[in-house]
Amino acid sequence: MTTTRFAPSPTGYLHVGNLRTALMNYLIARKAGGTFILRIDDTDPERSKEEYVDAIKQDLEWLGLHWDKVERQSTRLDRYATAADTMRANGRFYEAFETPVELDLKRKKQLNMGKPPVYDRAALALSEAERDALRAERGQGVWRFKLDQSRIEWTDGILGDISIDAASVSDPVLIRQDGQVLYTIASVVDDMEMGVTDVVRGSDHVTNTATQIQIIEALGGTAPRFAHHSLLTGPQGEALSKRLGTLALRDLRARGVEPMALLSLMARLGSSDPVELRTDMADLVDGFDIARFGSAPTKFDEADLFPLTGRYLQSLPVAAVQAKIDALGVPANWAEPFWLVMRDNIETLHDLDAWWALCRDGAEPVIDDEDEAFVAEALTMLPQAPFSADTWGTWTAAVKEATGRKGRGLFMPLRKALTGQAHGPDMAALMPLLQVIKAR
Repeated sequence: MTTTRFAPSPTGYLHVGNLRTALMNYLIARKAGGTFILRIDDTDPERSKEEYVDAIKQDLEWLGLHWDKVERQSTRLDRYATAADTMRANGRFYEAFETPVELDLKRKKQLNMGKPPVYDRAALALSEAERDALRAERGQGVWRFKLDQSRIEWTDGILGDISIDAASVSDPVLIRQDGQVLYTIASVVDDMEMGVTDVVRGSDHVTNTATQIQIIEALGGTAPRFAHHSLLTGPQGEALSKRLGTLALRDLRARGVEPMALLSLMARLGSSDPVELRTDMADLVDGFDIARFGSAPTKFDEADLFPLTGRYLQSLPVAAVQAKIDALGVPANWAEPFWLVMRDNIETLHDLDAWWALCRDGAEPVIDDEDEAFVAEALTMLPQAPFSADTWGTWTAAVKEATGRKGRGLFMPLRKALTGQAHGPDMAALMPLLQVIKAR
């Protein structure tokens, strides 16, 4: 059975970069009829917060990315300790005691000699007595995985054939000096024991994947299928990493972005398929193919989300937005006509606030100097409210006959006088909703 996972750290709110990973893993599992695991990477007790765990779940539920089960790495520390013991026993795990300053000096020396700045494995030459002395002086060391310095190869679901020389990579630290288990080993143990078959993550994890493949083999497991998606940039190709905090899913939700608009964009962005609005998850699942994604950096523009949101809203019946319309205070008998008129003129549901204020309170008229006399004369011919669907046509015909104006010179000044705007709903449809005409 196909099993995928999304493993966020609860150290902050999910952003669009996280969503890309979550969505791809979700779609792979659902298309194969498999299992999607939400795995909370909370092995860092200082930075992990329960409020972020709750926020992660809320974001995924808002998007409709429902998980089959939840796992928490903080409850599995004994499993990681067992794996560490196994690697110690087979000679693939060793303790090292260098300070950060010492490691930095080593890297600089290697770079000056034209060598790759990888850990020199000096700790492997220590005697037991020397290790005891270092523990007494510095406390516990870090634990490094001893890489087999050969080439590590796999066929990536997006990047194709990958080959990395393990000799160019430092033996990774898997357990910190304070005993904290790091992602590299925790993820491997979880993937093995939870039967994860497919792992999709960002291309910045390619080196991690290489080392994890060797760790899996050292623990007697079989590596899952890996795919590394491209990283997001801004619309001009600029680095997006520093802005991801402002692109939190909770903030996009607060700005009125609809889930299917966001999912429709993220499920196709960076692939050879065009971005097309999908109104239900089944369409996204059916059309998803990880092999259609490319390796080039992918441009993301949050502005693209709002036209998609508007198009999604245009497809909805009034029942789907009834709660919002009720909150505005729209009378029950006006709810459907108000929605049918306004849904083609909004990008988010927040835009309904201004349109209802216009209908309820009227708008400050916008009248150009050259149109003052014309508008004043026209308003004397405007019937009293309530207006009907025929009011606009009847009124403008009468104004045309009286003034000789026609076309844009007739309609635009009257629209601006009644709505304060040059654009908006069809005036014939809008007139029955207007309760106040301030231009009078």
